[in-house]
Amino acid sequence: MFAKVHSLGLNGLDGFLVTAEADISGGLPQFSIVGLPDNAVKEASDRVRSAIKNLGYTWPASRITINLAPAHLRKTGPVYDLPVFLALLCAAGQLKLSDEKTAFLGELSLDGSLRPITGILPMALAAAKAGITQLFVPTENAVEAASASGITVYGAATARDVVNHLMGDAPLTPTPCPEFLPMRQPYPLDFADVRGQTAARRALEIAAAGMHNVLLVGPPGTGKSMLAKRMPGILPPLTREEAVDATKIYSISGLLPGGSGLLSQRPFRSPHHSVSCTALSGGGTHIRPGEVSLAHNGVLFLDELPEFSRDALEVLRQPVEDGYVSISRASGSATFPSQFLLLAAMNPCKCGYFGHPQKACTCNPSAVERYRQRISGPLLDRIDLHVEVQPVLYEELNSQQASESSASILERVTAARQRQHQRHAITGVWCNAQLSGQALRQVCQLDATANVMLERAFRSLGLSARAHDRILKVSRTVADLDASDTIQAKHLAEALQYRGLDRKHWYDQ
Repeated sequence: MFAKVHSLGLNGLDGFLVTAEADISGGLPQFSIVGLPDNAVKEASDRVRSAIKNLGYTWPASRITINLAPAHLRKTGPVYDLPVFLALLCAAGQLKLSDEKTAFLGELSLDGSLRPITGILPMALAAAKAGITQLFVPTENAVEAASASGITVYGAATARDVVNHLMGDAPLTPTPCPEFLPMRQPYPLDFADVRGQTAARRALEIAAAGMHNVLLVGPPGTGKSMLAKRMPGILPPLTREEAVDATKIYSISGLLPGGSGLLSQRPFRSPHHSVSCTALSGGGTHIRPGEVSLAHNGVLFLDELPEFSRDALEVLRQPVEDGYVSISRASGSATFPSQFLLLAAMNPCKCGYFGHPQKACTCNPSAVERYRQRISGPLLDRIDLHVEVQPVLYEELNSQQASESSASILERVTAARQRQHQRHAITGVWCNAQLSGQALRQVCQLDATANVMLERAFRSLGLSARAHDRILKVSRTVADLDASDTIQAKHLAEALQYRGLDRKHWYDQ
């Protein structure tokens, strides 16, 4: 006998429809799975056999062939246990399944209970797009799956619960689509805790308003990491579209806690400087997102930037410039989004005290040069704001005057973002950091004084064309914070002061 049950699979970040076909024929008892399965899928035979017997159903003592179509796409993970289980019962005549618009996902335990799986959200979105109206998943995945609107989701604790529902004996209750509540909990770290550092705080405000990349340079103990960790608190809340994109990445990476829906706060990723190129960009035997994608729509913080390997730093070029990363392996290829705010911190030299007003630097000039040259010119060129963080004065640390809170900064950032959103019809983008081409020329008009100032800076600093455009983008953001329609000389001057590291000795010769 023959039966088929719908399921879903993952190819990179996109889901696709899978049909589990079961055929029971005469011959010696044998179980085989075809359709380009990986080892985890092949092992489904033992899990399904034990689950069928332990739940009291009859295991067919015949030749069993399972085909997972389409056969040209690799099937990975234990997500096909439940559809294979149901297809076998249907082929054996122990269950009747007539609805063609129903799909099933879930890993089976030997006793028939369902275990949670990864990648539920992108598969649920693909199911809704493919016309599937009902989706059965493990209980722990139900809320996540229900976040994909347009589909009825049922969470089940065991495979028997699914069978009883299909037979009409004990209907399951649909899981309602959870309400999306961005920033349902306030960000725990506040800029009110930071003393002094007026210039650095201003630079981070500009960065948040336009999603510009930032490099903080300063001696140890000046608060670079403290400032960076408070950055998510001044970024505008996630929109539902942004939350869906970010949650899909966390879902396939297995980083969503059980029973959770869409992410409510912007991601903040801070990998150690020993991170490998693969962990940073993504990849592996089964292609998975890396840190640059996990930071999508959020912040990627790289502390001690020169301590990262040169290869790892060069991996950042494509995602920083293009907003996505393309990965090709022998097993396939995938493209993951990676639009993030790059926030990096470093010491000015190996010992950390080059230019310190009180402590003497122990590095000779060549050592300082070698340390700085660990950051290539092309990567430095892609960082919009170069901020020198000075040691905090005792008077500032001991001051009883409260520093400005994240909430106050967020109000200005939100107002600047709204001005950018109003220009969306012209630019096609939602923040200034993404401006390019004709849109950049249209919205980044300089007055006469500012135009002369930029020309002099371009020649004297030896700026590249990319640096020129990034200065215009930052100037546009400064003007937005100032509620100005045109970029004035004062806006450009502030943007230029954040290119202090554009010197020839920072570039590879």
